[in-house]
Amino acid sequence: MSVVGLVVARRAGGRSTTIPLAPPACSRHDARRTASLLRAVGRLWMSATPPSMLKSIKQRTLSAANSAGVLSLARGSAWRGRRLLILGYHGVSTDDEHEWDSELYIPPSLLRERFDTLRAGGYRVLPLADAIRQLYDGSLPSRAVSITFDDGAYDFLVRALPILEDFGYPATVYLTTYYSRFQRPVFNTMLRYLLWKARDRALRTSGLTGDSAVLPLATREDREAAFDALARACIAQRMSGSDKDGVLATVAERLDIDYFDLIRRRFLHLMAPDEVARLPRKLVDVQLHTHRHRVPADAAGFEREIADNRREIAAMTGLGAHHTAHFCYPSGVTHPSFPGWLRQLGVTSATTCFPGIASTKSDPLLLPRLIDTMNVSRLEFEGWLSGASAFLPRRPVRASAPI
Repeated sequence: MSVVGLVVARRAGGRSTTIPLAPPACSRHDARRTASLLRAVGRLWMSATPPSMLKSIKQRTLSAANSAGVLSLARGSAWRGRRLLILGYHGVSTDDEHEWDSELYIPPSLLRERFDTLRAGGYRVLPLADAIRQLYDGSLPSRAVSITFDDGAYDFLVRALPILEDFGYPATVYLTTYYSRFQRPVFNTMLRYLLWKARDRALRTSGLTGDSAVLPLATREDREAAFDALARACIAQRMSGSDKDGVLATVAERLDIDYFDLIRRRFLHLMAPDEVARLPRKLVDVQLHTHRHRVPADAAGFEREIADNRREIAAMTGLGAHHTAHFCYPSGVTHPSFPGWLRQLGVTSATTCFPGIASTKSDPLLLPRLIDTMNVSRLEFEGWLSGASAFLPRRPVRASAPI
């Protein structure tokens, strides 16, 4: 019987090790062996491979596994049938956002391609609340997937929702409500976008940062330094949302960018309350993401964020406060205290930005997700859908709040 193998080079002495992968004809009985082989590849990676090579080796591993039928085997396995993959998205581009930040934004064509992959693979896309309940009571259907969108951006309404409607896929929107009420661009996001848009220019800081400098914007490091200087000045002056919007208008003017055209197009805005109210309830469930997109390090401040968020969502949707029982950590920031605080506030599930596939062993208030971005290849995406990628090593994700 022939097998497909992956050769993994070790740095020590240039030696290599071949890991055999099961052939297409393998039975479900081989699923455990397949998992152990993938774990063996992982151990070699972590002990012998420079971090810069991990993604390349992962691609080769998944390609070999796919050719050997391992992804198909994993997809139909009882192991996968007991697990839920939660997909996480942020923005869907209305213009060039994905060229600016490929970790936050994807073009609509990629979202449609992902949904085509879900449909072709026979995956069951379930409302998140239903999927979590079924996960823990043992009634989860095979190949279960749930879809989430963070923040509640206007681009969800005009770009993502039509695609969800075309496929009939339900989704949860974790809505942060301050910028839903305050209909201006999200400050941090827009400031970074303006600096990127003007990367062939320089910014005069007089009247903005307390000094008079000319900041270059050519490199990522230049732009981050400029962002930090402007953001620190806003914090030091305790600026309101309106004050910070004035800073954005001034920065745009100095960089020769038409800020009012961006406002007209609702660029980098969140959905307005009336737009949230009109979302199709059979398809879109609006849930908690804090009011101001932050997780205070004290219990009282944390509770206030949830209470304000819950009140605003209830007012926008017309549903009672009891409806908002699911939460997403802003920016994936967690702390061991947070699940307990959420439980006291009547929250029954919370998703993170830590990659993984949920099982009954997962803490329902620290659920893993696959944050899908332009940097996730189609093969990697299929690896996560099938569950095979859960056995491959991942770089640690650190998003912990100091308390």
